[in-house]
Amino acid sequence: MRPVASFRSILALLCLSMPAGACGGAGAYGFAHEYEFVEGERAFAEGSVTLSYEEVQRARPEAQVRQAWFGVVTGAPVRQEDGTVRVPLSLRAHQERHLCQTSSSETCRVTVSARDLGSFTAVLSLRPDDRAGRLRLWTGSLVKVYGTATGETDASGGPVLRGEWYRHWPAHYFVTTAASGGMRR
Repeated sequence: MRPVASFRSILALLCLSMPAGACGGAGAYGFAHEYEFVEGERAFAEGSVTLSYEEVQRARPEAQVRQAWFGVVTGAPVRQEDGTVRVPLSLRAHQERHLCQTSSSETCRVTVSARDLGSFTAVLSLRPDDRAGRLRLWTGSLVKVYGTATGETDASGGPVLRGEWYRHWPAHYFVTTAASGGMRR
């Protein structure tokens, strides 16, 4: 008769099959009770502000400052001649305390508002991992864009941000406040 695998062995196998960072630390997808920066992000966050949608639309191009906006991708990214992509987004408010399945941080997901606060477009240089594959940046993904409004408006009248840096959560790796009925803070 073979011995039964220990709980730790089973947990280790489960962690290997999960996204990076899901079993220790917040990881790339921020599995934590509150937002945690990933490598390289803090420098952009420290020089950014979060202005309202209306403030960005009213400001003159020369008066624009670096924004830190969360957005859910609403359509397929469109590749530009210079290699960047234009990504249509729905602006969302970040919830400071993330929703979790249990008290364990590994069950927490970055949480944004279910309500759309306006549309905008981000011009981004995508990282190789975000260009193709199951976890690519695509419709339904969440993106945190650090960038400056160009003064241009998109087809829906929303501002266009030239992204300096971004962070990406594939669909199903974050939640909106609509999930609060089945998750807790």
